[in-house]
Amino acid sequence: MRFVPLPVAGAVVVEADRIEDERGFFARTFCRDEFAAGGLDADLVQCSISFNERAGTLRGIHYQRAPHEEAKLVRCTMGAIRDVVVDLRQESPTFRRWAAVDLTAANRSAVYIPKGVGHGFLTLADASEVLYHMSVVFHPASAAGVRWDDPAFAIDWRAPVRVISERDRNFPDFGA
Repeated sequence: MRFVPLPVAGAVVVEADRIEDERGFFARTFCRDEFAAGGLDADLVQCSISFNERAGTLRGIHYQRAPHEEAKLVRCTMGAIRDVVVDLRQESPTFRRWAAVDLTAANRSAVYIPKGVGHGFLTLADASEVLYHMSVVFHPASAAGVRWDDPAFAIDWRAPVRVISERDRNFPDFGA
């Protein structure tokens, strides 16, 4: 595996090293030891999927408040998404910066999102599925978010938002 840093401190793209032959390929997508050696939280305890019918579906920007902050490993297993991370950590050198990566079933890359960093994505294709691995069990009372179109971040989603939940649409601006 290769860990490619993003412009948000601690966030990385995880690329698989493929071993190819006439059958296709094999690749490791997670290794506790390699993640730990790379300084990433390797204690992933919960896994979830998100299926999205239509291109233009936006989910986020989500995070969990302390003491239930979570690191995430996010991969698109079907379709394509624009995955966005936003640094919400006041003590971070990249506070309020965001980064975006296109994750697709074809490129098979993943994004590692450290604790305290918000996460959202916009589907770029119909029938897109996203697989999440989290470092803590979901704690509903700690679930929070900031608005996807908050001017404090000015995120370039690169495509129009067509579907968004009422909850996500009504998240507050950051610092509001």
